[in-house]
Amino acid sequence: MLKVWGRRSAFNVQKVLWLVGELGLPHQHIPAGGDHGGLDDPDFLAMNPHGRVPVIDDDGVVVWESHAILRYLAARHGGPAWWPEAAADRAEADGWMDWAQTSLQRDFLSGVFWSWYRTPPERRDNQAIEIALAACARHFRLLDRVLTDRPFLGGDALGLADIPAGAHLYRYFELEIDRPATPNVEAWYARLYERRAYQEAIMVPFGEMKGRLAY
Repeated sequence: MLKVWGRRSAFNVQKVLWLVGELGLPHQHIPAGGDHGGLDDPDFLAMNPHGRVPVIDDDGVVVWESHAILRYLAARHGGPAWWPEAAADRAEADGWMDWAQTSLQRDFLSGVFWSWYRTPPERRDNQAIEIALAACARHFRLLDRVLTDRPFLGGDALGLADIPAGAHLYRYFELEIDRPATPNVEAWYARLYERRAYQEAIMVPFGEMKGRLAY
């Protein structure tokens, strides 16, 4: 059986669990990291020498790093709907996945969620937060333009392109922050939160993280 290590409130773990749910894969979730600990255990470090989650073991195949795991699961278990045969189609999804990690995740998860929500008020760098909020506004306006003529980032159906970027939406719309008008992003979000796998993996309350850097 597929095993997934990580805590359910960890963003990168959520991405993996969302895809696991969409693929309907029987799995065992093993809490690890944060208050659960275990990342320094020799057995865990033997799987991932970096000592970070998520990690999966799929019948003896161990994979770490969230996007490597997403690509592996899509290729092995997803079929053409999730892992197209055409290299050009895979490359389009890869572009959105990498952009979500290097741009959107940097500016929203690190620049806003961590620097504002998870940082105690007396320790915040308000100027840096304003810069990150402006960057996020640009990112979500870009997504809004792209979604003008398609229901999902990859086209007519949910695909790998949607997972990393779409996983941000629950926290983005729950935070009390200024957001630009992005009706197409909101419609995309509405389509995602109707999905059971999204509800179970992504829509996880995060109130215990407020003002708490260590978790």
